[in-house]
Amino acid sequence: ATSASASTSTSVSTSVSTESILDLMYLGFCKQVLWPSFHNVDLLDLATNGWGQRQRKIRSDPVAACAMAAAEAHERKRSESIGAAGGPTSPDGRTRPPPPTASTAIHTENKALPNLQSDWDQSRLDSWWNAYKEVNRRFSQVVAQLVTGGDIVWVHDYHLALLPRMLREARGETEVVVGGRRTHSLSVVSVADAKEDAAPTVRPIKMVFFIHVPFPTSQVFRELERGEELLEGMLHADVVGFHAFDHARHFLNAAKRILGLTYESLVGGLIGVRHRGTKVLVTVSNVSIETDIIEALLAFPSVQEEAEALRKKHEGRSIIAGIAVAQRLSGVGLKLLAFERLLTDYPVWQSKVVMLQRCLIAGTRRVDEAETLREVRALVQRIRFKFGPQVINYEEQVGSVLPIDQRLAIWSASHVMMHTPIREGLNLCPLEYVFARKEPADPGVVIASEFSAVSSILNGALRVNPFDIQMCVTSIDCALSMSPNERDARRGRDIDFVSTCPSGLWTRNVLRDLSDTMLESKKLDGVGENSPESILAREIELGLERLDLGALISAYEESKNRVIIIDFNGTLVAKEPSGKYLKREILGTSGYKPPQSAMLALCRLCADPRNTVYVVSGDSMQNLEFAVGNIPGLGLAASNGGCFADPIKHGTRLWKYLDFGVDWEAVKKVAMPIISKYTARTNGSFVKLTHSSIGWSYYSCDPEWGSLQASYLVPELEAALNAFDVRFVALKGIVEVVPRKLHKGHIVAKILDDTRAHKGNGNGVDFALCMGDDISDEKMFTSVISFEAESDCPNSYAFNVAVGKKPTHASFFVDDASDVADVLVALSGGADSIDPNNAPDDSFQFFS
Repeated sequence: ATSASASTSTSVSTSVSTESILDLMYLGFCKQVLWPSFHNVDLLDLATNGWGQRQRKIRSDPVAACAMAAAEAHERKRSESIGAAGGPTSPDGRTRPPPPTASTAIHTENKALPNLQSDWDQSRLDSWWNAYKEVNRRFSQVVAQLVTGGDIVWVHDYHLALLPRMLREARGETEVVVGGRRTHSLSVVSVADAKEDAAPTVRPIKMVFFIHVPFPTSQVFRELERGEELLEGMLHADVVGFHAFDHARHFLNAAKRILGLTYESLVGGLIGVRHRGTKVLVTVSNVSIETDIIEALLAFPSVQEEAEALRKKHEGRSIIAGIAVAQRLSGVGLKLLAFERLLTDYPVWQSKVVMLQRCLIAGTRRVDEAETLREVRALVQRIRFKFGPQVINYEEQVGSVLPIDQRLAIWSASHVMMHTPIREGLNLCPLEYVFARKEPADPGVVIASEFSAVSSILNGALRVNPFDIQMCVTSIDCALSMSPNERDARRGRDIDFVSTCPSGLWTRNVLRDLSDTMLESKKLDGVGENSPESILAREIELGLERLDLGALISAYEESKNRVIIIDFNGTLVAKEPSGKYLKREILGTSGYKPPQSAMLALCRLCADPRNTVYVVSGDSMQNLEFAVGNIPGLGLAASNGGCFADPIKHGTRLWKYLDFGVDWEAVKKVAMPIISKYTARTNGSFVKLTHSSIGWSYYSCDPEWGSLQASYLVPELEAALNAFDVRFVALKGIVEVVPRKLHKGHIVAKILDDTRAHKGNGNGVDFALCMGDDISDEKMFTSVISFEAESDCPNSYAFNVAVGKKPTHASFFVDDASDVADVLVALSGGADSIDPNNAPDDSFQFFS
């Protein structure tokens, strides 16, 4: 796939060879950035474990590369210690010159600055990232030519995390996220373009993305500069799979805290993440070994002879076996420390046990491997020196995998298998060991690290924390002295799974989950959502259509008396999901303004005498005026319609208020002490007062802590305000106390009635466009529906448009706030007709 499209490279220069791109992608970004990060190694450690160009010269010899890396590290440390000692003699015996003066030091420092590179600066990894994108892009181009709609594509592991998204882009599937926003036919540059017939919808493919390594905590994943892009890439699959729930939990948490996505439990024990208007299934499933192949290999004479040779070599001793890659996260050093402590604390085992350890040198993380081998060799030498060479059988082998016949010989000869990684995905070696010790062979015992995925699979294993050396020592002693009956019982707990779950069955199970996902996305069925109301909501959502911009513009041009009503936060202004841990921009709390294209479009729309345009918001009058109050002819409604100002071209903006019969000062006197208490307890929260509401915003808090506090605040307020005619609204990271009768539908009905009375000229309102994004805007939609049902105006049009596909009273939807801006631009005549010089002057303000 990489060579098939080499001539089309855009991310990486075409002068770079395919081999070099693969080196930068695999040995660079995959092994030096993603692999440590996915194994929960944070940037502090990652910065000192990079893969440098110095090793590329000898990449064909991993052992030599490791030796060279270790020598360079030792020389660097020696040079630093000499510099700290304060001026030793030079090689010719003369003393070195005295330290430079302050002026010469500054001069020298300034000369050196251009060559400095910070270990924390991830921009130094740009070539690795570009290569990573390029490889994923080339795969997407080739695979896109091989598949058609309805085909299934299964992508394996973090090396191709961008492929699900890139493949959908390459196929031209709809609703694809590009550069942080969605692209589809709404992004127009002219009215003519909008009226063109849309291209036929591409039937989507089905996609599985399965990760075979751990997934880090959201805190570690957030340290990746490209973390959001990687998450977006993975979430373009229909199913994202893991081998352990711990890893799936971290992924779900990252999706929530980084992208603000929510997840829910679904019928059948599934977990769904809402993304791109669909539900992405997150599944946890395990695969065992190919027992038919291993059964045949165990009967090979070479396997049996090698196993017998190991038994004879260590006759009279119980063999504790282990095979691991020579990298720090494999935990070999901790295992040897535990074994050394065992021989020290339990002298009886010194003549009865041997540690058989094989270290594999993969050559993919050479500095890491060099440091690990240095430590392991030192420990092996120390153990041999203290207890004799017969207590440990240690060998190194180049390669990432020990041949299976050698592995089976070791498993057949050993009494205990000790597996102690401190970070790991699914490793099948312990499963091989259990099967190799099946009847009629004597049962063995597996000691498994609690940090490995296999520890959650093998119920008969002894689980240990490798960092707790004493726990490991006790477990080794327990395994060595365990009775035959207990050994057999532990084997019985695991042998059924190990023997009956080969990769073929695992594949069918994952594809079954994919099929369930397809059904789930059609039914949109969640646990406990079979009530008539939920069924009706799902039917409404299934009938929701994407807004046809061409039809909207045609209706707009045919009409004479138009009303356009737009919600502010989340509709006219983009708002990050409240579930995100870190909001880049705190929108809607300090009068954040819409994009310039939307502002210019509003100016043109308000300038047309046939239009009545209002922005309706739950925000305060001050914030709303600051954001859009400088647009002449624009009507404003704040506090969910509790106060409003009619459109005027110039002069003083006059605010009017609706009275719902609530003594608001009395409500504040009761509510404020309670809300202030929660504000003091919840970092980042604040009180938000408007004319007709009291709000407690936890939008800027930790989303989980804020939601938890809100769940306690609402019942407490309900009990305290029971005597008042108020209700409580919780949405978008805010809890509001509002008059029971107040909602946005009142102001929308008033706007429509007033427009019909003052501008109708006997013809009524023949065009209504209402756009909103959350539950508070549903009353606006129902008011438009009621008005249209009662209207006697012939050939009238009504467009209720929801932002985001969801159960709603709207008839149409767009994906996000950027689409709302596109709609306004198109209605105002298209991007070509907008003159930036006619933008509203920020210095001009109406005075209330």
